[in-house]
Amino acid sequence: MSTRLTGTVGAAVALSLLLSSCGIIRDLTGGEPGADPETTAEEEAAAVEEASYPELPFVRQARMSVEDGNDVQFELTINSLENNGEYLMLEVEHDFLEPLPGTVTGRNAPVRLVDPISGEVMRGLRDAENNDENYGTYFVLGDPFMPTHEGLPTTLRRYFPAPSEDVEYLSLTGAGVGHMPGIPVTYVDEFTEAPEPTADQYIDPDTFVQDPELPEEIWYPDNVPEPGLDTSAYLQSIESFVDSPTASTTRSGDQETIALHSDNMFEVDESEPTAEAAETIRQAAQSLRENLGPDVDEVTVIGHTDGQGAADYNQTLSEQRAEAARALLEEELGDEFTFVTEGRGATELLAEEGGADDEESRARNRRVEFAYQVPLDDTAGEEGSEGLDSAKRHVAPPAPYFENTEPFTTVSHNDVDLHVYPMVRDGAYLVQMVGFQNSTLQELEADLDVDEAVIPGSPAQYTEGTMGGFRLEEPDTGIIRYVVRIHMLDGEYEDFADEINTLAPGEQYFAIAVFPAPALDITEMTLYAGAFGEVAGVPIQ
Repeated sequence: MSTRLTGTVGAAVALSLLLSSCGIIRDLTGGEPGADPETTAEEEAAAVEEASYPELPFVRQARMSVEDGNDVQFELTINSLENNGEYLMLEVEHDFLEPLPGTVTGRNAPVRLVDPISGEVMRGLRDAENNDENYGTYFVLGDPFMPTHEGLPTTLRRYFPAPSEDVEYLSLTGAGVGHMPGIPVTYVDEFTEAPEPTADQYIDPDTFVQDPELPEEIWYPDNVPEPGLDTSAYLQSIESFVDSPTASTTRSGDQETIALHSDNMFEVDESEPTAEAAETIRQAAQSLRENLGPDVDEVTVIGHTDGQGAADYNQTLSEQRAEAARALLEEELGDEFTFVTEGRGATELLAEEGGADDEESRARNRRVEFAYQVPLDDTAGEEGSEGLDSAKRHVAPPAPYFENTEPFTTVSHNDVDLHVYPMVRDGAYLVQMVGFQNSTLQELEADLDVDEAVIPGSPAQYTEGTMGGFRLEEPDTGIIRYVVRIHMLDGEYEDFADEINTLAPGEQYFAIAVFPAPALDITEMTLYAGAFGEVAGVPIQ
């Protein structure tokens, strides 16, 4: 029996995309200035949508990592994205534009499909009964038509779990090569069948010759998932973290937690709230009114301490602070919600203590949290809200697919140029694309020096990884938005930012970092680009 190798659609996402100056923040119901006054809002919205969301195929070029640290230019074409109610089928075509010096490696980030409104992430399905191979296109070991031929387009399919909610557009990221938004989803009863390979498009490994005459196109067998698979492990959620001087908000899937910085509410070793606490609690109460999901009326109030002191003392103090915060909330909200209190002492430190920024870290860990459930497609708490700024969720339409733009600016560090592109507002998120370029004549490892670039006391989980030192700051409010993470079913996390490998001379390597989006009227942000420093006024498109 022949051995199979799975198709690497992970080799496939193009990255040098960025939106053109056509903004996606448009009045989709009221029309554009100068529009025909007799055109209805519905007609105008339909016309805007048709003009803003181009049809497939989408084509992009990028560089792919291969063995021995090499990389190669390739072209990706997205042909279709179908949803049969249980699974997604992504069909792409990729074409290597240069000879391959080796084989594709696992250093490319995994391909993901993302619902930019809910933050739900779909990963490629694997066949547990067949060596955990990817569902989709597969190849026969030894086949001379493996997709490693310069100039030979190869069509590949991959399967993903369907998103929890019906969606019109999804974004594709991964393979270390960027972000492709606005991919239209076609709903079908059955997936379009892939053509059967013909004799000249597929050769059995027992009969192949070393240097075959290549056809113009190759199709490979398609391993389609059977109905009824458990796909829960392949559905993941984005966790975001937004920080302000008085509070921070963490959101993961349908769970949201507001953390009030205790130093603004309690004196050291005290459980009675300070005079400042009343206003903070009032804003938090308003955020609870706006953010809680339908038919959800329970809020868990959790007290925390820093790591100093005995465990028993910290546990008691955390319980007392949780009760004090609950009492203030009840004064503000009356009997609107049911409150459950917990004290967790120093068992869940948010920032690592004992380092050079120990004072800031301990202050971060002394907090009171409100945890509750929110709807996945929640758009509450936006403009006009009186709630906490860090707890407001700002949702735009999914970004359409646009052609490339030029970099906004370029900054340098240790022989590496960082090209900073305009940010893309995609649903509830901002996508920052950058290009790392080696300015020397030899290969080098990018020294991004992340540790010196983070805010003292910042939560470690949001500052790790190559681009973990990246963050955004709103110019007027000082609110900080960190790179989001992907929360997996097993409780582990994965940064939603690309790793940077060895940089060849002269080539530009694209990467993305994803952040929770600010208010819709904010048109630029300050980017803190790790070791590359501060970049002010990066525009949002």
